Amino acid sequence: MPILVLTTNPSNPKLDAELVAAIHAEIGGSVNWLHQSIAVEFIDPKASDALQIARDIIADTKVDANLVPNKGRRKKLLIADMDSTMINEECIDELGAALGIKDKIADITARAMRGELDFEEALDARVGLLKGLPLDQVKEVRRERITYAQGGRVLIQTMKTHGAYTALVSGGFTLFADYFGKRIGFDEATANILEFADDKLTGTVARPIVDKDTKLQKLTALAAEKGLSLEDTMAVGDGANDLMMIKAAGMGVAIHAKPIVAAEAQYQFNHSDLSALLYLQGYEEADLVRQ
Repeated sequence: MPILVLTTNPSNPKLDAELVAAIHAEIGGSVNWLHQSIAVEFIDPKASDALQIARDIIADTKVDANLVPNKGRRKKLLIADMDSTMINEECIDELGAALGIKDKIADITARAMRGELDFEEALDARVGLLKGLPLDQVKEVRRERITYAQGGRVLIQTMKTHGAYTALVSGGFTLFADYFGKRIGFDEATANILEFADDKLTGTVARPIVDKDTKLQKLTALAAEKGLSLEDTMAVGDGANDLMMIKAAGMGVAIHAKPIVAAEAQYQFNHSDLSALLYLQGYEEADLVRQ
């Protein structure tokens, strides 16, 4: 039985009764509000092309539409990217800003995340430009330049409360992933290790590199360790190095993603925040854990 889920950003909700009624008139099914003005689902819509009909009616309104199966909807393992997913920034770009070369590094980052550059080569090139940056400045960037993505903590805390295991897997750096992963509430974090000498960056990254293959391997290894099938898993990210794990997961989500990722992901959110991943799984407002 298919379920059509509509979500919007809680900070600027655009989901109203008029829009829901217009879609309902065209696709049928039962309407269930998961969170008033923020998330609604249409259970067993009668139209075979319900998703496209909904998206056509939504048009430019800042509302996301996704069609999910009812069976196995709540996932028991979440693998998430960090940069531009669980946090709003790309950490390496902000480290570049500390040296006055943010634009140069950000250009390489953007090309890598669009899949135009080899991830490992792009990482080495960017870290090389950071050579000599003191550890204290790295920590200052972490403290002052990085912000949490909206809805991230409620996503992790709610899934954990309902028995899911959560892992942050980043092509970024442990100095950030360990720190933010712990504060958001992830069970574990995996990322690349920056190398230092005399408390200054050497411009190198320890091997092996955490890349798209590592992310996929972490998904499959944790699923096996927890006795889960890939259908029991969810993966979320925004860049090209997330695409393999997104396509392999039972519920693969592109959030505010690069075009190559959004085009191939099973589920996508362009307007909603991370709490939308809960509504996709059928959680209602009363289920959400905010702490």
